[in-house]
Amino acid sequence: MPSQSNPPQDGREQARVCRETYSALCGRFNGDLLRASDPEYEGARTIWNGMVARRPGLIARCADVSDVQTAVRVANDIGILTAVRCGGHSLAGFSSCDGGLVVDLSKMRDGSVDPDARRARVAGGCLLGSIDRATQRAGLVFPSGVVSHTGASGLILGGGTGWLTRRFGLSCDNVAAFTLVTADGSVVRADPKQNTDLFWALRGGGGNFGVVAEFELKLHPLKSVVLAESLTPEANIRTLLECWRESMADAPLDLKWNVDLRLASHKMNVPAQLRGRLVAGSSLIWTGAPEAAQPYFQRAFSLCHPDSVRTRTVSYLNLQTMADSDFPHGRRYYTKSGYFSYLDDATIDRFLEALATVPSPETQIELAYLGGAAGEIAADETAFGDRSAPFIINLLANWADSSADALHISWVRSVFGKLRPAMKPGVYVNFMSGDEQDRVPEAYQQRWERMVEVKTHYDPGNFFCLNQNVQSKKS
Repeated sequence: MPSQSNPPQDGREQARVCRETYSALCGRFNGDLLRASDPEYEGARTIWNGMVARRPGLIARCADVSDVQTAVRVANDIGILTAVRCGGHSLAGFSSCDGGLVVDLSKMRDGSVDPDARRARVAGGCLLGSIDRATQRAGLVFPSGVVSHTGASGLILGGGTGWLTRRFGLSCDNVAAFTLVTADGSVVRADPKQNTDLFWALRGGGGNFGVVAEFELKLHPLKSVVLAESLTPEANIRTLLECWRESMADAPLDLKWNVDLRLASHKMNVPAQLRGRLVAGSSLIWTGAPEAAQPYFQRAFSLCHPDSVRTRTVSYLNLQTMADSDFPHGRRYYTKSGYFSYLDDATIDRFLEALATVPSPETQIELAYLGGAAGEIAADETAFGDRSAPFIINLLANWADSSADALHISWVRSVFGKLRPAMKPGVYVNFMSGDEQDRVPEAYQQRWERMVEVKTHYDPGNFFCLNQNVQSKKS
């Protein structure tokens, strides 16, 4: 059998393996089997990151858990390269593959909410938006990401940061149980009492261990937040960043303050004086009593352009969809990310130097402060990487035309190279691009050996290799 890590490269051999897989699945599969000749294929093969345009030989759009089992068993027996797709949002393009099989969960989006227990059960193909709509009907939230068309599985398995990270922890911290299809097609439950090592590894370890068919989620009461937004002109950015780094160290859990450094587009709704200029955008979320937010907001606003300040109460559903249009399907995305224990003055210098050369208005330096509830979880309680360095940076390039690929990628790589010496080792796997496999051990650090042990037990042949990959001892 060909190794998943070294799939056949010859086109004729790939085609033969795909035909064999298709024949083996026909008559045993309840969902849709899509090949390149099918009308739905082109739409089904497209994923979020336009940088990654792959053509799988077969897409198995699963109708239920038994379909997932069948697809995994057949694929493993035949040895076809296999990707798993939920929402297709993998930055690295792991949601698809060339010439192989895609196990597509997009038909598996059912869910239920138990308001009294503050629990939800959601299928593995759910998007964040579908979870938000279901939980908000009960006045509850699941802490997740900030773009509603993101697939929940990939986000949760990689950790999951968002607006509520400081208040309620990472997404993976709020999972009570996983139901998983493993590489041999078995259905396994992982929770604090059953398969506890797998439960540990799934909270931050990515898609290395199987296909999650269902999540049991912990929910929290929340229906709205106070949102404040503002822009700081270039002359005040350094002072703003100094204020931000000091303010967040002892900020209450109710406050989430993100800063992004970018070029103010003429298309943005910004004061005329700032259009086309370098700015720092502040987005502050307050989850507590609205009147208590003002002292914290005022400190941030003191360094902002007064005509850019906007404060309002928004529903959680509105908050969760506000960034959707900024990150649409089909644009080209490339990132590099890392952690800082502290932002010293020299690092702020590097930020300002990088901002002066930013290649487009959509490309930005994203800065967030974690800590809070996410930092209260012990380092060895989950597989998720280092929680002790609260400053997380994401260099996010976002552009439309392939002719600009080299410009944006080189900018991200250059800036990252200058910043990395001051970073603490570690990386958030959900922010990793496809050229960073060498950083995967860095993501898990002292948890690495335990990750390898769990991988070796549940996926000894590295069948699930299209991810930020942890190889078993036997692969």
